[in-house]
Amino acid sequence: MTIKQNGNPVYVIAITLVAALGGLLFGYDTAVISGAVKSLQAFFIDSLAKDAEKAQIVVSQYRMAVAVVVLLIDLALTGIFFRLYGKKKGGILVSILLVLSVFVLVRFFSNAIVFDESTANSIKGFTISSALVGCIIGGAAGGFISKSMGRKGGLILAAILFIISAVGSSIPEYMNFFGTEKIVTFIIYRIIGGMGVGLASMLSPMYIAEMAPANIRGKLVSWNQFAIVFGMLVVYFVNYFIASKGDEQWLINTGWRWMFASEVIPAGLFLTMLAFVPETPRYLVLKGNETKASTVLTKVLGEVKAAEVLKSIKDTLVDKSVPWLSFGGLVLVIGILLSVFQQFVGINAVLYYAPEIFRNMGSGTDTALLQTIIVGLINMVFTIIAILTVDKFGRKPLMIIGGIGMAVSMLLLGFSFYLEKVGIGALIFMLLYTASFAMSWGPVTWVLLSEIFPNSIRGAMSIAVAAQWIANLIVSWTFPMMNDNSSLTSIFHHGFSYWIYGLMSILAALFVWKMVPETKGKTLEEMEKLWEKK
Repeated sequence: MTIKQNGNPVYVIAITLVAALGGLLFGYDTAVISGAVKSLQAFFIDSLAKDAEKAQIVVSQYRMAVAVVVLLIDLALTGIFFRLYGKKKGGILVSILLVLSVFVLVRFFSNAIVFDESTANSIKGFTISSALVGCIIGGAAGGFISKSMGRKGGLILAAILFIISAVGSSIPEYMNFFGTEKIVTFIIYRIIGGMGVGLASMLSPMYIAEMAPANIRGKLVSWNQFAIVFGMLVVYFVNYFIASKGDEQWLINTGWRWMFASEVIPAGLFLTMLAFVPETPRYLVLKGNETKASTVLTKVLGEVKAAEVLKSIKDTLVDKSVPWLSFGGLVLVIGILLSVFQQFVGINAVLYYAPEIFRNMGSGTDTALLQTIIVGLINMVFTIIAILTVDKFGRKPLMIIGGIGMAVSMLLLGFSFYLEKVGIGALIFMLLYTASFAMSWGPVTWVLLSEIFPNSIRGAMSIAVAAQWIANLIVSWTFPMMNDNSSLTSIFHHGFSYWIYGLMSILAALFVWKMVPETKGKTLEEMEKLWEKK
């Protein structure tokens, strides 16, 4: 009887942990590349300098891959524009988007096919960040998939995509069903994995938010971010362990393959565990299955509270096809800017390229990977701090304090490189930056995104998620272009990009202070009323 009256907290925690495995794979998949950057460059790119004919083929296929990527992103955004503005206004925006895309591609293809420093850096940036293309597609499609397949069904699809990507990217020569050069095949499989990441990045926090009681929802959704950083930390250890099994040449030829293949283990575990969790009550009500929704809510909240929440859900899901602009554009703007600033502060440039950054500080491969583990540990510890404080102090204070901390540390790190004083001080600034992000913009952004969108337009969260991955792609693709550019390096000594990220951190803190509402302690239904007033 206790379960019926008070709910079952053990059950809530159990299903939260399963959903958070999607976050773990999100972190694992995006961070696995960090240990392989140098090997991938040597294996796929550096060898092209000795084979002009092959280099031309790779550059040509790379250009075609970029063109296809632009088309796929346009398609993803087309669905969002039509969903937002309808056929007429949406069609105008899509037309503008296509014209801009054609203009960019014409300029892109008008350059001579040459393999120079700029092209090599661009290919490197695209290869490392290619998973993010899939993230954009998966994130943009998340709204449709969450409604058509359900939150649970979408997570199952994500797990399958993770497994396909892990196998294909580890042995691209043997999984080449596309007739492309192996670097392009590798990119394709990374994009497939990225689609899984994009889906998980939206559906895991959505699933947890829709299952969690309001008084602990911030804490439980934050566990998804903990799972992300824990996945990153795990793969840092995995990469370090694999790298220790051979010399540099073995790592270039074989070691990096094991890094990507290792993802099969957590992905398989995620797929298996999803068989034992229920669909969310809000999705069940959306599909007219109120009896099953009531059963799930009773397990989570207890009998009395379940009836009350079920009524609230039904009241806010009266119109199943309500337009995404029904609550005005402010909620969408806030969601998009939260996502964009989370990436423009530069976190994934730090996480993806951490070993490269440490090598610029003078570290060897083993030391650089070990220092990356320290970054991962700091990331995890301060994410736990955010989890323990987000429901106590609120979302806004953590975000503002974190933004200031990131700004100070990035500006100082930039000066460390600029003044060529990259000793222990630079490492401290890197760790301070990571700690500031981990206690604020890392977990709390996902808490806010899972809370601010009203039930009836919950699918609009896919716009914010897609924007986040587009911003991530921009940062990750451009970082090597800035950091490895000979002209910029000769002037700023690798410090230029960090000043850019410091400036973005200041703007991020100001944005939260001025525009973002506090969501602490509010039910998802109360958030709907907040936007109705606005």
